[in-house]
Amino acid sequence: MEAIIRMSKKADAPQLKALMLEYIVDFYKSPKPADQKLDDLVAVLLEREKGLQFVAEQDGVLKGFATLYFTYSTTRADKITVMNDLYVAEDSRGTNVATGLFQACKKYTGENGYAAMLWETAQDNHRAQRFYEKMGGHKGDFLTYSI
Repeated sequence: MEAIIRMSKKADAPQLKALMLEYIVDFYKSPKPADQKLDDLVAVLLEREKGLQFVAEQDGVLKGFATLYFTYSTTRADKITVMNDLYVAEDSRGTNVATGLFQACKKYTGENGYAAMLWETAQDNHRAQRFYEKMGGHKGDFLTYSI
């Protein structure tokens, strides 16, 4: 059965949080955030004012998610989306889940008047880079810094 791609809803919160923790802790090896912080983030994204999440659901089980945040670009003098996350559970990688999530983000961006969708991935995540190139993305000229 093909995964259904849709916007997240309140009932998704427990499964979505588990997937987000898998993404944060297991995949990116980042510290586990406090439960309340993750609850607050999910709540903000459910409001769909500062961002939103798409989920991939198969037989009642969430298999992946993508997060879009809404912001502006000075150089474009316009509003943009930032696809901050695109994560697929290991047992669903190599299926159409990532493509469905990516396309949902792209479609939302276009249909809601955003000038562009930007995203980033780790330099050593070559699988993701190949996927993004297959989706029509291209590497930008800017380096990402953090502090």
